Amino acid sequence: MSTSRAVLVVGGGTTGNALAVLLRRAGVAVDLVESKQDWDATAGSGITLQGNALRVLREVGVWDELRTQGYPFDSLGIRAPDGSLLHVGDDLRTGGPELPATLGTDRAQLQRLLIDRVRGAGVEVRLATTITSLQQHPDQVEAAFSDGTGGHYDLVVGADGLHSRTRELIGIPDRPAPTGMDIWRAAVPRPPEVTRTEIVYGGRCCIAGYCPTGQRSMYAYLVERTRDGTNLPRSSYAAEMRSLAEGYGGPWRGIRAALADSAQVNRTRFDHMLIAGPWHRGRVVLAGDAAHCCPPTLAQGAAMSLEDASVLAELLTTRNAWDEPLLAEYQQRRSRRVRPVVEASVQITKKLLAGADGAAIPEIMEPAMSALQEAP
Repeated sequence: MSTSRAVLVVGGGTTGNALAVLLRRAGVAVDLVESKQDWDATAGSGITLQGNALRVLREVGVWDELRTQGYPFDSLGIRAPDGSLLHVGDDLRTGGPELPATLGTDRAQLQRLLIDRVRGAGVEVRLATTITSLQQHPDQVEAAFSDGTGGHYDLVVGADGLHSRTRELIGIPDRPAPTGMDIWRAAVPRPPEVTRTEIVYGGRCCIAGYCPTGQRSMYAYLVERTRDGTNLPRSSYAAEMRSLAEGYGGPWRGIRAALADSAQVNRTRFDHMLIAGPWHRGRVVLAGDAAHCCPPTLAQGAAMSLEDASVLAELLTTRNAWDEPLLAEYQQRRSRRVRPVVEASVQITKKLLAGADGAAIPEIMEPAMSALQEAP
């Protein structure tokens, strides 16, 4: 493959950063544009990364730091609302036997590690910059930027998230849709007894859970039905999360007491999307949340996006022709992997909204997760 090719990556989140590093390492010239000025500031408190996500992060080169800074574990616990432990099971090692089944870490910490790799790889980065137009030519794409500059690229990758400007510019009509659930997340101290993700189905919320993210840290989350027409002030988030946590026992007693700072609480809704048609138009292709998203009920959102970056980088760095068949193959490989995850994640939310208890969840979860043991 010629190393004189140039790629524009739109979006400096997990997907765009991983792809930029993998392409640059192979000698491809990469420009990355990110709409935010504070590139290292990320929303949310923690993130659960399963083995197939860790496999890509090892490929990118951040695994050594991540396993030291985060919290790896290999099991999943199910508790009753009163805190009693109902079940502990081994998690599948979807990244292979040499990686843990799961690792919890801080989102900002992961972003900093990826940013360091992007900078170190020699990627040209523009912050506070967006694309304003994309003009397709037979062998190149001409991009115009919000700062008045532009460039010509052999390929443009839209990794710019749920509300992708790239997706809009190339005329793909698909948009994320709400599932009817919201999630509250907060970083709190980790008590010694919390050594894995543990989940409660039922109680005041549809789901109550937590995941350790370090030796002294974890994040807790509560999933509730979306409240139509409710626009709570940001200053009330901690009090609202404490109220939702009432009645949960076990570690939740300490978690509830630690929910004091609304600035440390994040609230987002569950969305879902999987582009029905092609993920590309000409020489512009989508990856990550710009192409698909799902509720985090399988904790596979980041993993699916990272796998997009890995597969696309593999194809671009091993094929001579960057053409329609290559982009079609990328979508085919990814769609057959992503679709069962999106469908199972949405099905779980529907079951919970219909009042099903936790006993109905494993029969949905296990087939989708078992398939992920194969390489993407």
